[in-house]
Amino acid sequence: MSDRGGKAEVSKGDEARLLAIVAALAEELHPGRVNAPVTLDSRLDQELGFDSLSGIELLMRIEQAFGVTLPEQLLASAETPRELLRAVRAAGRARTSPAPGDAVVLPEVAPASAVEGVPRRAQTLVEMLQWHLERHPERIHVHLYESDDRPSPISYEELYRGASALAAGLRARGLQPGQTVAIMLPTSRDYLFSFFGILLAGGVPVPIYPPARPSQLEDHLRRHARILDNAGVRLLITVEEARLVARLLKAQVGTLSEVVIPAGLRQDASTFTPVPVEADDIAFLQYTSGSTGQPKGVILTHGNLLANIRAMGEATAAGSQDVFVSWLPLYHDMGLIGAWLGSLYYAMTLVLMSPLAFLARPGRWLWRIHQHHGTLSAAPNFAYELCLSKVSDAELEGLDLSSWRLAFNGAEPVSPATVRRFTERFAAHGFASTTMAPVYGLAEAAVGLAFP
Repeated sequence: MSDRGGKAEVSKGDEARLLAIVAALAEELHPGRVNAPVTLDSRLDQELGFDSLSGIELLMRIEQAFGVTLPEQLLASAETPRELLRAVRAAGRARTSPAPGDAVVLPEVAPASAVEGVPRRAQTLVEMLQWHLERHPERIHVHLYESDDRPSPISYEELYRGASALAAGLRARGLQPGQTVAIMLPTSRDYLFSFFGILLAGGVPVPIYPPARPSQLEDHLRRHARILDNAGVRLLITVEEARLVARLLKAQVGTLSEVVIPAGLRQDASTFTPVPVEADDIAFLQYTSGSTGQPKGVILTHGNLLANIRAMGEATAAGSQDVFVSWLPLYHDMGLIGAWLGSLYYAMTLVLMSPLAFLARPGRWLWRIHQHHGTLSAAPNFAYELCLSKVSDAELEGLDLSSWRLAFNGAEPVSPATVRRFTERFAAHGFASTTMAPVYGLAEAAVGLAFP
């Protein structure tokens, strides 16, 4: 296959087949909406109405029709059928991945040993991290899945070192205690280091979600300018591509002095000392979803967060013997507080993957629980529904969910029918009838309010 002027030369048969799949699904989703014929250069989102969830269905149909496994990044990066066709042709040549629908059995990871105590006297998130650093610096805090099926471990010591290097860079740029710094990064080491780096430097993190597609970056930042301005953001830590529109953003956010990438912030932290903070100091600004109006910033202090984390831990009998498996976004309270900071407090291992990895392959979430003997996991109701509708029986062969003791279901209305069907289908794989746990929370109350 050659590529002239950005347009790949491909078999007309492949082209027609793929366009037929795209057109059929677009018509199913939005009957009568697509008036013009679907072409290789039709816009998947703007013209054809595909979003993240319908994109999953589209990729699955294409994989089944062509007998290939497509890269999960395609769910976010592909903007036209032409890009999907290129990926199909490339996957057909490489063909080193399992066929779609095949079960993928990965080596199991033994749970870490339990530790004594929790940081009950810690008054801040920084003190919480330091408590673990003093007692078990080499203990694995996170198994991070970024680009493949091999986890990358992060210890408490590595988290502190990485955060300190960024904190030193923030202080060198003149960040003052109490000033806000926005984070717009995908699930990654850089996100974890940036969040705690801001805290160590005495700043206040403001998490915002990254755009689904690179081409949406400029529009995405325009829409988030109001949040950044409302928060009085001093710096924005983000991806390299966002620096290209930094001038535009600075014109809309009067307090913003610089748009930086994590690599550009890192400095020698050998002499760095964390800036002292108190329980009543702001830990981070959490913006509401905006479901009832414009997003509003919720001020959460270190004391607020630790109180909620401790209350949730008591309600769920959480401990260092637990393993929390999460694909939830780190800009959302359920993923940031419930999964990450809760795991950090109780010294439980966090198995972390990106939302995109789950959306592209919903069964991967279940296999991570199997592989790491996960005991806790959380998701909105739609995720359990996806596992029912998008995961084939063949993918479940050998799956063991018997270690899963609490499956939190929240952040949106919980469907009794979904709960019942999920429990019934996965009972054969060790999912107990007592595991599903509908929960309720509000950003204004940190995260967790009601547990079974």
